[in-house]
Amino acid sequence: MDGVSAAADVRSDVPPVLVEDVTVRFGAITALSQVSFTVEPGTIHAIIGPNGAGKSTMFNVLSGVYKAAEGQVRFGEHRLDRMRPYQIAGIGVARSFQNIALSPAQSVAENLMLGRHHLTRAGFVAAGLRLPRATREGRVHGGRVAEIAEFLDLGDKLHTPVGVLSYGDQKRVEVARALCTEPRLLLLDEPVAGMNAEETDRMAEAVLEIRSALGISVILVEHDMGMVMSLADRVTVLDFGRRIADGTPAEVQSDPEVIRAYLGSGDEIDPSEAAEAAAAAHPSETPGTTS
Repeated sequence: MDGVSAAADVRSDVPPVLVEDVTVRFGAITALSQVSFTVEPGTIHAIIGPNGAGKSTMFNVLSGVYKAAEGQVRFGEHRLDRMRPYQIAGIGVARSFQNIALSPAQSVAENLMLGRHHLTRAGFVAAGLRLPRATREGRVHGGRVAEIAEFLDLGDKLHTPVGVLSYGDQKRVEVARALCTEPRLLLLDEPVAGMNAEETDRMAEAVLEIRSALGISVILVEHDMGMVMSLADRVTVLDFGRRIADGTPAEVQSDPEVIRAYLGSGDEIDPSEAAEAAAAAHPSETPGTTS
């Protein structure tokens, strides 16, 4: 990854994500049914839909937590549907979680260093004995952690225990830790869930900066329709495990199937008001809500 302080075009090593006819079953229940979409390199791609639509299941397939019964997911030469989560992380796919998964007693810096673990080359013994190679490597990783923290407006909180930070700051630490893995593809699972309006705006700005400055692809699951429509280059809409729409925000928010999925009927709804109506019918949810 190039320096986070400089603007960048799409990274040359960022391939498209090809989701092809993915089906996921849990016993007799089909959670996803032949879902397909493409994430172009360097774009922000949103996955939306009402509760139970299959968004979280799709994210779990992308990150290797769930296996597809049918179909495939390609990230360049790699088949994500055939890989384990640690292998997927190793090829440059990072994920933040809806429910904050940080160590509250540790500092921001210590939490972010966990994201550098798979990039560490010095062994446990070398690090424990503080051999010169391990010490040099530690300084490099520490510098990178500080740089990424500064990028997400956390520079003055590096030595603060995560548990005393505001909820919005903790969510940004979660994203920063994912960035510390040096990803080519960033998966954001409801990055503004539970945030107030000011925190949401700050996170939206951060996501845009991540895409523009780092040149990586971003896939996000989000219930905040205002954020989705203002950020995303393309939106895939799921309902009951099926893809019902895929297109630009303008195309999606005027799609009758999308309006019906959120509101039950599109007969009396002005398409230009669809995004606002969808947000009112399905507002941002508090942490811990499944989708």
